[in-house]
Amino acid sequence: MKLALFDLDNTLLAGDSDFQWAQFLIEQQVLDREVYEARNIEFYEQYKAGTLDIHEFLDFQLKPLSRHPREQLNTWRSDFIERKIAPLIAPGARELIARHQAEKDLCIIITATNSFVTAPIARMLGIDHLIATEPEQKNGEFTGRVTGIPSFQAGKITRLEQWLDAHNLTWLSFLQSWFYSDSLNDLPLLKRVTHPVAVDPDATLHEHAKKSGWPIISLRQ
Repeated sequence: MKLALFDLDNTLLAGDSDFQWAQFLIEQQVLDREVYEARNIEFYEQYKAGTLDIHEFLDFQLKPLSRHPREQLNTWRSDFIERKIAPLIAPGARELIARHQAEKDLCIIITATNSFVTAPIARMLGIDHLIATEPEQKNGEFTGRVTGIPSFQAGKITRLEQWLDAHNLTWLSFLQSWFYSDSLNDLPLLKRVTHPVAVDPDATLHEHAKKSGWPIISLRQ
């Protein structure tokens, strides 16, 4: 058996679904532009620089989910996926996924973005398994807090190993493993797999991939 792991934002997507979700809510006047837009941009720049405090960001990102009924959130999300996310699917993403699926590899999207936003994107891309940051829920409604370990930086390894254990698997279950990512934040997991691949990488990951002899590819062409 072989394992194929895919980062989502700026890898399979030519953009960031976390950032775009907040911008979408601002456009819909659900969030106040004056209050939220500058903070959203600031957090995104911190993420790209590798300096993001994930818990501070999740407090910012998940609190709005707690202020609205789930039914209304689902309606906004459907519109968001159709208008903002579908056009961002990188041209080469489906072909890459299909290649691994044809080999019967176990395919998983592993992303720091919360599962409310990313679950329908995974379905759109035809990937059954998703490891994402999990918003806490009570009685079907979001509390505005996170549950468990965020799927971010080294937390991706922890969350993946928890997922594997729940499915009676370990790293040793796989003859080979791939991880496709664009971000310096994913270096811990990239170093853990047998086949790390830098996809449209940021400058830090690009340099590390060059020095390490890792493949560097683009899904946007």
